Amino acid sequence: MKLYLLAGEASGDKLGAALMAGLKSLRDDIEFRGVAGPLMQAEGMASLFPMDELSVMGIAEVLPKYPELRRRLHETARDCIAFQPDALITIDSPDFSLRLAKLVKAAGDTRTIHYVAPSVWAWRPGRAAKMAQHIDHVLALLPFEPPLMAAAGMTCDFVGHPVVAETVATKPEAQAFRAETEVHDAPLILALPGSRRNEVGRLGPIFGEALRPVLAKLPQARVVVPAAAPVAAAVQDAVRNWPGAPIVIDPRDDARAAERKRAAFAAADIALAASGTVSLELAANATPMVIAYDMNWLSWQIMSRMAKIDTVTLVNLIVGRNVVPEFLGPACKPADIAEAMLTLLEDKPARLQQLAAMNTTMVSLGREGEAPGLRAARSVLAALG
Repeated sequence: MKLYLLAGEASGDKLGAALMAGLKSLRDDIEFRGVAGPLMQAEGMASLFPMDELSVMGIAEVLPKYPELRRRLHETARDCIAFQPDALITIDSPDFSLRLAKLVKAAGDTRTIHYVAPSVWAWRPGRAAKMAQHIDHVLALLPFEPPLMAAAGMTCDFVGHPVVAETVATKPEAQAFRAETEVHDAPLILALPGSRRNEVGRLGPIFGEALRPVLAKLPQARVVVPAAAPVAAAVQDAVRNWPGAPIVIDPRDDARAAERKRAAFAAADIALAASGTVSLELAANATPMVIAYDMNWLSWQIMSRMAKIDTVTLVNLIVGRNVVPEFLGPACKPADIAEAMLTLLEDKPARLQQLAAMNTTMVSLGREGEAPGLRAARSVLAALG
């Protein structure tokens, strides 16, 4: 069996790696090819080109890179068609993925599978019907998504969210991290300004200013910044102007970076994070959080007008109330973010409310079932007969 996989960003690389591992555990005759990040490459797939070339978000941010993205799109389509796979599996990154599926479908009868259902419950509900023109089967991360995909004309399985299968550090490991970094019993604040260069560039100064009044009130607190490898240099540049001498976990020169990141997540008292998958990683670790995100003015104006919901954090969405504070777009102001962080650090009922919501979320996403990567693999093989 031959499968062509495409991932366009770090979260998709995680999904793809777990899917590949699941497929290999079920069959030993699968040949993989496509565009992959380091995790998928570790599972045995060479990447056609560096995956991070596709990690661009926001309308205004994409426009300057459009010619190069278009060139990569057609290069990928030609490579996939020449490979003649049993299926093309695109993973998230819908703008690039669905264009690729359209080109591949137009060239033959290759089955197309998309991993991560479009969030039609949040914005642009017409995307599902448009997607159904080129996608045969969908792997959904959220339990309420399959009926929405089926209504649009695609088969769809809920396979669980990969966050529920990720390794969480033990209490002794968290305590060891506190001792190693000399945080000890002081408040430990995680700062997570994103996994894309444009996110770090925009959010870095805002996060630094938000931390300033928090550290002024709690001078013993320490800030830890786990950096994603593609943006580690940008993170190091950003924190130079932050207060409190932040501890950066840099995977470029730290062989234990992944282990130390897990321990930091488990050890933290609170996190300030960009919106995205990281909010679920924090929920899996029962780490109270404040979410903040800003983007280009034009991108915000367009996206905010298209939204059907008033939250971007899945914990809030699944429990049906906004227990995680969010500061998005024009509301992404350092003073307001700092106030929310201090409240969460000092208000025990607010912390307990978040923790209960996190537990409910993890159960809903499949924490007590089979590993999502294996469920996704079973769904792929069933869809291909």
